[in-house]
Amino acid sequence: MDERAYWIAFNCVAGIGPARLTALMDLCGSIESAWNAPVQHLEAAGLDRRAIDNLVAVRQELDPQRELEKVARRGFDVRTQEDAGYPANLLHLPNSPPLLYVRGHLEQQDRLAVAVVGTRRVSAYGREVARKIGSELGLNGVTVVSGLALGVDAIAHAAALESGGRTIAVLGSGVDQIYPARNRKLALQIIENGALISEYPIGTKPEARNFPPRNRIISGMSLAVVVVEAAARSGALITASFAADQGRDVYAVPGSILSPGSDGCNRLIQDGAIPVTSPGDLLERLQLDTAAAQQQARDSIPATPQEELILRHVTAEPQHMNEIVRAATMDTSRVSGLLATMEIKGLVRHVGLMQYVRAV
Repeated sequence: MDERAYWIAFNCVAGIGPARLTALMDLCGSIESAWNAPVQHLEAAGLDRRAIDNLVAVRQELDPQRELEKVARRGFDVRTQEDAGYPANLLHLPNSPPLLYVRGHLEQQDRLAVAVVGTRRVSAYGREVARKIGSELGLNGVTVVSGLALGVDAIAHAAALESGGRTIAVLGSGVDQIYPARNRKLALQIIENGALISEYPIGTKPEARNFPPRNRIISGMSLAVVVVEAAARSGALITASFAADQGRDVYAVPGSILSPGSDGCNRLIQDGAIPVTSPGDLLERLQLDTAAAQQQARDSIPATPQEELILRHVTAEPQHMNEIVRAATMDTSRVSGLLATMEIKGLVRHVGLMQYVRAV
């Protein structure tokens, strides 16, 4: 049986989250063995009585293979943490979802992603800023991640699409339960040029308790989070908090001190968030202003064995070109030319004094 069937089955069991599932798999050796584990193994893995009872009950009622077939019939996809297509930015974060349902397509380029979030009750100022940021990110080959909510989220999604870019919406419901209904047309457009994703099983309704946890996925999918407009109490601030915990940069758009809708952003800046003064400044700070050109170069100039050789000797630590020459046993002039080409492609970065690092 396809192992994804067991991942889907576990996702239907209340009380078994990422940490408990990992512990159970470590003990049992595989997801299939974990699903069929006897009660004593469940206890040894640290599951409490409620989680064990839930698992036993679900195992009696649910056929994993049928659940997988149900997903396939709907034209949806699933990505587990063991799949190569699982979002790279999310993979190694604590409490990352073991399974994601996908409606649309996730691409490798989505690792260059920025979350744009904010209030549902957006002002004319916030609307224009969200549109400019979403559009500029899209134009530069950066995927916009948000939550499909009314207001800032929807504006950022739409702007990315209108600019010809990609966007991903993270739902607080099943991927078959589009919420809010007013954004159904937008959601269908996102499916064509990005993806709707969710950790919740198909059929899950958009309950209020689902939305705060999904915000960790919005931030985790992204290199940084931009809060466009947010009141003092706003779900966007939850996303910003997750981002800080995950080691992501938090950006905030400053607003009027007389506007309650900007209280959250102004407070974030006061607490250390980076103020956004223009979309171009945001891209430059994130070193994403050349992402589109780099992607085009990668597409048009395929990697060569010599480039691959050099890349094996370039790490996250700055190395002088002479060190790379010695390690690759190539002529200095040849290495210099290859490094220049690889920098255009976004494979390496020159950090000064003839030192290079592998690009993220």
